Amino acid sequence: MTPRIAPGSRRDLGLPIWAFSRLAGRATRTAPPAIFTTLGRGRGLFWGWLHFAGKLMPGGKLPRRETELVILRVAALRECDYEFFHHVRLGRRAGVTAVDVGRVRLGSTADGWSSSERLLLKAAEELVTTKDLSDPTWAELGASYDERVLIELLLLVGHYDMLATTLLTLRVEPDPAR
Repeated sequence: MTPRIAPGSRRDLGLPIWAFSRLAGRATRTAPPAIFTTLGRGRGLFWGWLHFAGKLMPGGKLPRRETELVILRVAALRECDYEFFHHVRLGRRAGVTAVDVGRVRLGSTADGWSSSERLLLKAAEELVTTKDLSDPTWAELGASYDERVLIELLLLVGHYDMLATTLLTLRVEPDPAR
């Protein structure tokens, strides 16, 4: 599959985004991530998006492992290979195991999740499939998390759903490992 917008060169991205992409590739042990070299063509929009995304991950209130599980579930539901494999790598550092990765494809009903993991995955599933949460799921979340975390969870799922749409539409291919 050919990308609809090719990853940008130094000239296309400008020096700051180009350099950032290279550093990010070192951190992920890949080539410069295509998500950055593609979305970086938007220049100013890229920095605004990156700031927002960074507030959700890694800068959010949810524990990092739970954040990565939610992102992986969204990516699995959306069948977005780029997002999925990128977060498999990132999730490894947050304690997401190969067994977790297999289970996340099965979803919230798979055996082995903690009660909080199961609830977060269930919420992600409802949000992606219905664009809403049922009253029982909302009540369960409200009993476990404060308002700030609830807002963060909604934005986290919505953001990665939006990002999957962008990556899939642009035909961004997963990054090769170094």
